[in-house]
Amino acid sequence: MLSDDHVNEIIIEKLIASLIPMTSRDRIKAIRNQPRTMEEKRNLSRGGLTIMTEDEGRAKARLTWWKIVDKEKSKQTHRILQLNCCIQCLNSISRAYRRSKNSLSEILNSISLWQKTLKIIGGKFGTSVLSYFNFLRWLLKFNIFSFILNFGFIIIPQFTVAEKNTLQFTGLEFFTGVGYFRDTVMYYGFYTNSTIQHGNSGASYNMQLAYIFTIGACLTTCFFSLLFSMAKYFRNNFINPHIYSGGITKLIFCWDFTVTHEKAVKLKQKNLSTEIRENLSELRQENSKLTFNQQLTRFSAYIVAWVVSTGVAIACCAAVYYLAEYNLEFLKTHSNPGAVLLLPFVVSCINLAVPCIYSTFRLVERYEMPRHEVYVLLIRNILLKISVIGILCYYWLNTVALSGEECWETLIGQDIYRLLLMDFVFSLVNSFLGEFLRRIIGMQLITSLGLQEFDIARNVLELIYAQTLVWIGIFFCPLLPFIQMIMLFIMFYSKNISLMMNFQPPSKAWRASQMMTFFIFLLFFPSFTGVLCTLAITIWRLKPSADCGPFRGLPFFIHSIYSWIDTLSTRPGYLWVVWIYRNLIGSVHFFFILTLIVLIITYLYWQITEGRKIMIRLLHEQIINEGKDKMFLIEKLIKLQDMEKKANPSSLVLERREVEQQGSLHLGERDGSLDLRFRRSVQEGNPRA
Repeated sequence: MLSDDHVNEIIIEKLIASLIPMTSRDRIKAIRNQPRTMEEKRNLSRGGLTIMTEDEGRAKARLTWWKIVDKEKSKQTHRILQLNCCIQCLNSISRAYRRSKNSLSEILNSISLWQKTLKIIGGKFGTSVLSYFNFLRWLLKFNIFSFILNFGFIIIPQFTVAEKNTLQFTGLEFFTGVGYFRDTVMYYGFYTNSTIQHGNSGASYNMQLAYIFTIGACLTTCFFSLLFSMAKYFRNNFINPHIYSGGITKLIFCWDFTVTHEKAVKLKQKNLSTEIRENLSELRQENSKLTFNQQLTRFSAYIVAWVVSTGVAIACCAAVYYLAEYNLEFLKTHSNPGAVLLLPFVVSCINLAVPCIYSTFRLVERYEMPRHEVYVLLIRNILLKISVIGILCYYWLNTVALSGEECWETLIGQDIYRLLLMDFVFSLVNSFLGEFLRRIIGMQLITSLGLQEFDIARNVLELIYAQTLVWIGIFFCPLLPFIQMIMLFIMFYSKNISLMMNFQPPSKAWRASQMMTFFIFLLFFPSFTGVLCTLAITIWRLKPSADCGPFRGLPFFIHSIYSWIDTLSTRPGYLWVVWIYRNLIGSVHFFFILTLIVLIITYLYWQITEGRKIMIRLLHEQIINEGKDKMFLIEKLIKLQDMEKKANPSSLVLERREVEQQGSLHLGERDGSLDLRFRRSVQEGNPRA
């Protein structure tokens, strides 16, 4: 009987023999496939994992696997051929690139925001609640990029020519956005329209072009990032076949052996158990069927809920419209600084109260799938919030911009700042006060209510609403991305604390793998597309203020681009820029073709998704039919064996004798093995023996 050391030595020899004929790249792949921890694989690839056995005769020298493989490899290579120096150089460069890439990915993962906190949230509340926090972190990255772009190309150049602010700071500006902040880089009206140049020989910096190109680059980057993110999540969550198979096999039979810390292991186990529970719950919900009367009752409830929700949204939009129409006259007749907060206060009250009313409809609708309930709430809330924002944009572009005010762009920036700040304050108050009071009521006063569940739809729409305001206001208030960064950072910790204290895990576990795709789609349409339409009307149709801002004195904002193109057309070295603008950027046909290509790609992706769904359904049915065939054959085989036993009973006696003989033989082998172990222990001087 071989000892563990002999077995280990045989395994190592076989591994070395299999690694010898491989190239360096194939050897690294083979090492990666070994069932060992990541630390051992790193040491093995660097040549640092030694072979140590308890037998002193076989462990005189602690050689590494890598050295043994290289030694045997060198023997065979000297006999067969000499490796080319260029190939060795390319292999070393490729190995260094992979190591640097892995190191960089490890560094990025280590500095990733809230990684441990997100794992805890996912383990306790599931992927549905986790999707909200992932979406918040994703928006934070967006605003960090936008702020860096604005700060580098707009704010810093303006600081070099800015005059000293003579207004007095009172502290009330943090709430109203007026007063001292008006003559700072926070608003559009403070920026100069001149070309910045330090010294006679210094390079010139056109502030008009810098302003419009920076805002355009920021929005263009957001556009392509949204498209890329939608395509990525759509491919991972809709097109890949494993999403339809339930994924339970992967959850049960796959374990990350790099996780060795006790707390990390427990957290990983909790995450796996939550995911398995979500998969099984979704399978049970898909298999449940309702009777005709139940379906009719629920369909009637759906119609009533949609009629009521649509009526409430129309009433709220009408209230915002009439309040916005009389807002300018109200501000002219009231000198109180707090009067400017009336419109943001009313809008924030609507955004807080109406979604809570929508959430109570779940008691009547009673969706079987929690995902469907979240989708319906998201659609109702997005219709409400986007309608409110649309009415406010109409008010800004048709009332404020045409009112003849001295600097209407700054007034719009101040309105958006107040809306964003008021929405943030209401969200914090709801997190620390409203949700806490709901917990007290559910746990002490009305115990039948219990703890509440996290409302994903309402919280996600708050993020989309705030981000839409930031994108609209980035042209009128370039510092809005920085303000949104701070708000999102505070929001994450406040929501996390409230979640752990005041909420319970979802009563119906469900997978939210496709929720992130839906969130980004809502952020793209109608949110981002509406922002592009609003800014396009502002740049192409409205006249800038005559006394403030970088575009003062121009008939339209876009005329700064027209003047620049006319200047470049006189310079032969820049004619290619003129051609690109006139034939691509300024061409309607180009954008029509681009839109057509995007629609075709989307249609192809959709058809691929439907085809794979059909394929997976057919394969699933095939597996079920094969199982039924096997069961049928097993039953036939059992019947044939019973018939043979009844026809020839003597064969049954012979089988029993063979079984008894085999049992006695195994018993003798066991006694022999025990005796052999006893002799070995005596020879080794074991006192217990």
